Amino acid sequence: MNAPAHAHAPDPAMLAKTETLIEALPYLQRYAGKTFVVKYGGHAMGDAELAHDFAEDIVLMKAVGINPVVVHGGGPQIGGMLKRLGIESRFVDGLRVTDAATAEVAEMVLAGSINKDIVASIARAGGKAAGICGKDSGLVTARKVERTTRDPGSAIEAAVDLGFVGEPAAVDTTLLDVLTAAGIVPVIAPIATAADGHTYNINADTMAGAIAAALGAARLFLLTDVAGVLAKDGSLMSDLTPGDVAGLIADGTISGGMIPKLETCVTAVEGGVDAAVILDGRIGHAMLLEIFTRKGAGTLVRHA
Repeated sequence: MNAPAHAHAPDPAMLAKTETLIEALPYLQRYAGKTFVVKYGGHAMGDAELAHDFAEDIVLMKAVGINPVVVHGGGPQIGGMLKRLGIESRFVDGLRVTDAATAEVAEMVLAGSINKDIVASIARAGGKAAGICGKDSGLVTARKVERTTRDPGSAIEAAVDLGFVGEPAAVDTTLLDVLTAAGIVPVIAPIATAADGHTYNINADTMAGAIAAALGAARLFLLTDVAGVLAKDGSLMSDLTPGDVAGLIADGTISGGMIPKLETCVTAVEGGVDAAVILDGRIGHAMLLEIFTRKGAGTLVRHA
């Protein structure tokens, strides 16, 4: 039998796209109806093209039945606004000391301009989002962070007052459940009120981890400015357990700012999140590569 007159050799590029869709199918089926919490920050948030890619990823997730929840940071933007206002920043062990004036600026920047920019970006990509913070409907109740510092000479530890820097004490997911059911993506600024009535600025990674645990999320994504966790030979470590993380911290493979990120991942996984992933936010559509391909794109932390 002769082939139909319209038959012709398939375009290799089109075949490749088809294979990509087929590869994604089991992941689309696996994650339909699941909740993903995404901590958005770093270079990914400061670059217009990457911000557009991020918004498209969030809208696509929602379109295929995944329920994304976004928690964002904004440290550089807070620093920039403080500088413009002539308010000097003071740091202790890398943490900004947040006095009353700084706390007011942090809330203005995080819950104001940054939050609404992300909401608008998701809207431009065809989605629906609502900008909120931990204060709304009692979403997050904060408590003051307690820190100590060790004197290098005497090795004596002393308490450090970081001011209005908090951490999540409790999470009430009622508002998130309502928004998600209505087809709206929650975009959360890491600001919350404590029992003492004061407003506290919370580290965005910590906030995202606590919310992911409270929601029983399938995934917690931490978008960073590095490829993930690197072995001593520079290769990417794609799959870790909490035990692996403890060992890599002990032998110095994991150090510096990566330690608190991985501690957040471990706490989230031990709190009920299926897995947490550290991703390079500088790569366009990194989340889609991680979610819908066999190889993934970052470092995944899961139970053994």
